[in-house]
Amino acid sequence: MARFRAKEWVFNVSGPSLGYAKTIKSPVFPTVIKDPIVGHVGTMSSDYSYDEQGQFYPFFIFTLSTIITLPLTYNLLAPSKDPEALAPRIQTAYKPEHGDLIQAQAKAHRRKQRRVKRAIAAFLGWAIMAGMLYLIVTTQRTTAKLWNPYDILGISESATEKQIKSHYKKLGLKFHPDKIRPDPAKNETAESLNDKWVEMSKAYQALTDEEIRNNWIQYGHPDGKQGFSIGIALPKFIVSDGNGKYVVLVYAMLLGVLLPYLVGSWWYGTQRLTKEGVLVESANSLFREYTEVTDEGDLITALSSGKEFRSLLKGEKAESGLSKLESRILEKGQITPYAGGLSDKDKNKLEHMESGVRRKVLALLWAYLGRVELDDPALTSAKYLTAPIAHALCRTSTAIALAYGNTIPLLASYHIAQRFVQAIPPKASPLFQLPHFTPAVVKAVEGDTKTHMSVQQFMELPDSSEKKIGHWERSPERATISDTTPLQVATAFFKVTGEKFIIPQSLVTFVVKGRFVPPGSTNIPAINEIDLEDVDPPEDDLDAMLGRKRTVKDANGNLITEEHKSVTPPITFAPYYARDQSPKWHIFLSDSKQERMAVPPFTFTTFDKPIYTPDGKPTYNVQTLKAQFAAPPQAGKYTFVMHLICDSYVGFDTKLDVTLSVEEASKAAQMAAEDEISEPEEDSLAGQMNLMKGGATAKRKPIANDDSDDDESGTEEDESDTSATNTDTEDES
Repeated sequence: MARFRAKEWVFNVSGPSLGYAKTIKSPVFPTVIKDPIVGHVGTMSSDYSYDEQGQFYPFFIFTLSTIITLPLTYNLLAPSKDPEALAPRIQTAYKPEHGDLIQAQAKAHRRKQRRVKRAIAAFLGWAIMAGMLYLIVTTQRTTAKLWNPYDILGISESATEKQIKSHYKKLGLKFHPDKIRPDPAKNETAESLNDKWVEMSKAYQALTDEEIRNNWIQYGHPDGKQGFSIGIALPKFIVSDGNGKYVVLVYAMLLGVLLPYLVGSWWYGTQRLTKEGVLVESANSLFREYTEVTDEGDLITALSSGKEFRSLLKGEKAESGLSKLESRILEKGQITPYAGGLSDKDKNKLEHMESGVRRKVLALLWAYLGRVELDDPALTSAKYLTAPIAHALCRTSTAIALAYGNTIPLLASYHIAQRFVQAIPPKASPLFQLPHFTPAVVKAVEGDTKTHMSVQQFMELPDSSEKKIGHWERSPERATISDTTPLQVATAFFKVTGEKFIIPQSLVTFVVKGRFVPPGSTNIPAINEIDLEDVDPPEDDLDAMLGRKRTVKDANGNLITEEHKSVTPPITFAPYYARDQSPKWHIFLSDSKQERMAVPPFTFTTFDKPIYTPDGKPTYNVQTLKAQFAAPPQAGKYTFVMHLICDSYVGFDTKLDVTLSVEEASKAAQMAAEDEISEPEEDSLAGQMNLMKGGATAKRKPIANDDSDDDESGTEEDESDTSATNTDTEDES
């Protein structure tokens, strides 16, 4: 039987959550406070206790593991957005010499990109989370619940005092020790039945006292608002019996050593690399060697200063085999003066270079570009490893040239990047991109002419000429060339969306229309003139305005809106390059007179229409590329040179003269008003109303961007002439 003393109860409390017995005295009600998160158990006073039975620390560890593991898992499983991972691959059985070595280096790079360490960390994180979840489920079965008088009496918390008294009387008839007998089948004893009735009596007393019940309703506790203490969910044995110093040492190592080291490493890593992913030291070296007249040979010499190469040439590898390497690249070449493709100026720079490591790097770069056989496994492996590093450094040289705005070094950076992908020295023939084409084959094809033949020109040769050459057979490798498709520009013009004229400082859209035509193609369909128009999206179509959809004309000239789908071109055919390279197209405008860049490059990696059919045949779809920039602040005619450059193939570039006509704002408004008065367009509201009245309407014309001068392209009148005469591939010789 419980002992009652005028609202003061004395009883023993023990349980697995405390791990020890303690007598609690309360003038109103016995209180046990337990924080399920940190495992702290205590009374109204602030004190510290520990999860000795190990019931609550799994929550803490599970939470920490989740914070780390979930983002890490998402990073590993999220679809890659890199073009190299999304682009289709060219199927070919062609393997160059040392092809196995090149493929092994490419696979090693892909394994490094997968970040095996992160995958292992994610696996361990999930294992820890599973273990902690198991502990949480199993320990919850033995965890003591908070004392709740409503649960003890089995009554709703919304019950009135009258209902509570009535319910308590019914319980007394059933559970009072004088009314009930122990049931051995249920393992009941007189003592257990007595304890159960004591709990019911205490619950009833707590709910029938007005002050105690108000405390329970407002604060969730019969003694009113409670104080809480915060502790760490660690078992008591860790910080007792002399183990506390080890815990302090662990925390000191984690917070004082490991955490600062990780943060410092991350910060140092971000500061030592540029946004192009190369070392800042390398970028500084390229900056010091930059000049306004840097040509391709000068750039290759400058790239050899990159600090990234030092990781390949450590210790004995620094200068070993240098003499053999130089002798091979300086041998007499079949087409070029030297086997490595060097000029006399490049040879002079190599021989006067003092640093042995840099001199070896430069020799390896020329050996790679010239495809020179070195007869040394270590040198051959290093030769193919230097090319991707040099290609990355080319991006930094491009950024430096953009900062200065000079056209010559900018073009040199783009062209050298092409040649590192295809392993072709400067000024060498683009025919080296074809499988099985050696210097002897190229010499037989081109003869003694100093003008190099492009891939397109070679593929267009008649079969009789091929048989006379005798070095190019119809083999499965020839199909590879049909996938290395150049983008042939059909037209290029300027416009302002929704306007007929371009005024100063307006947002100009430069539109380039072209299609992919495989070299040597026959029966090429003519271009539909509708495809050369650029239709403005409706003003109320937000998806079309944001680029999620596009507005085009069907075969009947009606406006339709269709989904915008990005089409990725195939991975570059580059058998000598130990990386997966997705081709990119760069468009920029320059001033030919001053050799200065007028509009910075815009980069394109995807297109809006399929390039090939499902069975691999070309679609000849007209692709649309758009770049936006601010119009000049003054009216006038501005003639630019458009450069369309593919960074993965040699000889696929396009150079085109375009003219931007900027009208005075007042004059443009006056001309627009005259056009509206004279004859409304048929697709405008005024045009539809006029058509219903039986009046005439004007067809909507493409945006005119210049006058009818013969030397200026982009106008409505000479648009066909532009596509016929001004889109020839630039001579790379």
